[in-house]
Amino acid sequence: MPCGPGFNPLVGHQYVSSKPHGCGSVLDKRQRTTIGLLVSFGYLYATDTRAGMSLQDKWHLPHLGQANTVSGIHQWIVVPSLRWIYDDAEEAHEAGTKSLKVLYQFGLHPRERGKSDDAGDLEVEVFGHMLRNPIGTSAGIDKHAEIPDPLLALGPSVIEIGGHALSTGWQSKAQSQGADHIAMCLRERVRKFAYAHGFGMDEVAEQRVLDGEARVPPGSLTDGKLMAVQVAKNKFTPDEDLEAVKKDYVYCVDALARYADIIVVNVSSPNTPGLRGLQHVDKLTSILTGVVQASKKARRKTTPAVMVKVSPDEDSEAQVTGICEAVQNSGCAGVIVGNTTKRRPDPLPAGYSLPEKEAMLMLEQGGYSGPQLFDRTVALVRRYRKILDKQSPSDSRSIATCGPSPTPQSSQTSHIADQIQATVERDRANLKPSSSEADAESKSQPLIRVPDRNSPSSPSPSASITSPGTPPNSPPAFSSSSHLEQLPSTSFPSTDSLSRISPDRKVIFATGGIQNGRQALEVLEAGASVAMVYTALVYGGVGTISRIKTEMREEMKKRMDARVLKASPGAIVPIGTTTDSVTPEAAVQNYYLSTNA
Repeated sequence: MPCGPGFNPLVGHQYVSSKPHGCGSVLDKRQRTTIGLLVSFGYLYATDTRAGMSLQDKWHLPHLGQANTVSGIHQWIVVPSLRWIYDDAEEAHEAGTKSLKVLYQFGLHPRERGKSDDAGDLEVEVFGHMLRNPIGTSAGIDKHAEIPDPLLALGPSVIEIGGHALSTGWQSKAQSQGADHIAMCLRERVRKFAYAHGFGMDEVAEQRVLDGEARVPPGSLTDGKLMAVQVAKNKFTPDEDLEAVKKDYVYCVDALARYADIIVVNVSSPNTPGLRGLQHVDKLTSILTGVVQASKKARRKTTPAVMVKVSPDEDSEAQVTGICEAVQNSGCAGVIVGNTTKRRPDPLPAGYSLPEKEAMLMLEQGGYSGPQLFDRTVALVRRYRKILDKQSPSDSRSIATCGPSPTPQSSQTSHIADQIQATVERDRANLKPSSSEADAESKSQPLIRVPDRNSPSSPSPSASITSPGTPPNSPPAFSSSSHLEQLPSTSFPSTDSLSRISPDRKVIFATGGIQNGRQALEVLEAGASVAMVYTALVYGGVGTISRIKTEMREEMKKRMDARVLKASPGAIVPIGTTTDSVTPEAAVQNYYLSTNA
């Protein structure tokens, strides 16, 4: 039976094909290639948190105009789709969490691509760690420690998971799965990390990672980032039984402290009846003292910092002062200002009438979060910063004197003399015994090593040299936020400047209504070290962190440009040296120089 190209067995005779041989296969290859490229591009775009940013911000191109703005699929497609599919906010939240968890398991999760943070322009030091940026996520986004790694991949330097309480056997998942269950999840996470990095997957490998052999923080497991774990009392523990309440917190710390970089004591959740009554100075001091002592017993070499999360509704002078006093007396490391509010602010914009369904939601019990809280957050951060610095014992030690008050000049001279004497004693203690070998080695070495010039843009080799007496967690000699403060001053330093550079200064995280980069800068300038977001991330999608950091850089550059123009309003700037040609990194460094001067 004849066969071959052009033969149809049903008809019984050959026919002449109008298509050249091999054309179909070529088209198939082109189609497959096109489809492959489209899928690859779609994957890279959809999983990039910068997908809602403009092209010039995403790839550092010159200004191209608003027409080149890329569609923000995360904010304008994904989030509205979840809200359309799920009527209940908790169901939408849970669906989003599960989606991130599954996508991360297959490597398809959204992440911040690029190396924008590598420039170091937004670095900030917190608890001895140099963080890549001052942006964090608040608790509530990851209540059950299901997605800490996917959250870190979105670009923040601090994530807060929790809160977790003592499991009683009848708690619903909406409350907490219990501290023991969360500890088991975090233990499994550490062991997977240990296995992936060649330490093994047993208890010994876990301990090696927690003790710092992997050279990453034991909580976040990511260089330049920290993970805070929130703890709370059990909902059914009587508020009047202070010892029982304290035991709840201590139990959670015992279970979770070794897997956390920061322990957050939640005494301000509006969803737990009577919890905010624990913010009274005596009760709070007792609870925080117990938590601080328990954190020191964490089974690892380092101790997690302890912070307390306070309510924005406790804002009277007596309440704020009492909380600060409890923080100072207990040895707590800082405060998170604040939490959700029980108050119901007016809608934004002013005069807007809520739909009937949303108006009914406003009548429900529980905490409210949103942009209306921002002004109160900034005001509270300023107040906490002022009172904490005023109460700080390091300030009184720095300026306290015996006998008559010395003149500013004599105080400065005495301070310098003490520093010189301490240096001499330290060097004397570290001198090796004299020997012929030591003498020969000394003669072969130069007497003085002249370090390279320090500059904000290029770290000095001398800045990385530490003397034997230098504490391991001491701040870097020339960081972007403190290099000017390290220079000798001809005038007596004020109490404010002393507290600003003191290693004992209490740390403040700000959360509440922060929606954009300008607002993040505002809370940082008010005295916070980290600006945390919640509602902005829920409504803005996974690209929110990248957007806020980009807006911060743009705002800092604008301020720097305005200062240049204000300083030289009539100056003629040569072509090629306009402020538009200044790189974002240089503009941010100039901003730090001008604000710290």
